[in-house]
Amino acid sequence: MIDIVATFITFFAVVDPIGTVPVFIAVTHPFSDKDKRRIALKATLAAAGVLLFFVIAGEMILSAMSIPLSAFQIAGGIVLFLFALTMIFGESKPDEELRLAKNHNETAIFPLAVPSIASPGAMLAAVLLTENTLYSVAEQAQTYAVLLAVLSLTCVLMLLAGPINRLIGSSGASVVSRVMGLILSAVAMTNLLAGIESYFSLG
Repeated sequence: MIDIVATFITFFAVVDPIGTVPVFIAVTHPFSDKDKRRIALKATLAAAGVLLFFVIAGEMILSAMSIPLSAFQIAGGIVLFLFALTMIFGESKPDEELRLAKNHNETAIFPLAVPSIASPGAMLAAVLLTENTLYSVAEQAQTYAVLLAVLSLTCVLMLLAGPINRLIGSSGASVVSRVMGLILSAVAMTNLLAGIESYFSLG
């Protein structure tokens, strides 16, 4: 049995549903309410598909390349930590992806599904939290179910984007993003230390 609360918090931090709201508003402002609902659903399904691919095939790809999961865990921890630092000290997620939305064709896939919802951090977390040697198929299914719960929450927040944006504004979303970055940095260090312990057989 997985730690559902810890897994939920991890995915909530890397997906950052609240930070997705201003991105969704910027991407969909020219569209009708019906189109916005369709875009929200399409983006959520696309992100779920991308992350499912990493849950199923991520570790197999590493094995095919002869990369031990502990090495990936160390690298992933470093990348997640750097990603968390950008959330804390640099551009917050909403700021960065709003800039992407202004500079590229706004679609449900980019930048909404990837990299806003299915972020690099979410892809790494999907692989690390479904390690075949540590988790059974049932536990991996539970992890993906928790991920789907976070994605469903993200979809609901996108559908309620207008009222939420009026309530917290872009500044509020930036604050939440930075708090999630702090939590993510702790998750990253945990992965990094666990990878070092496993790679050097310190346990």
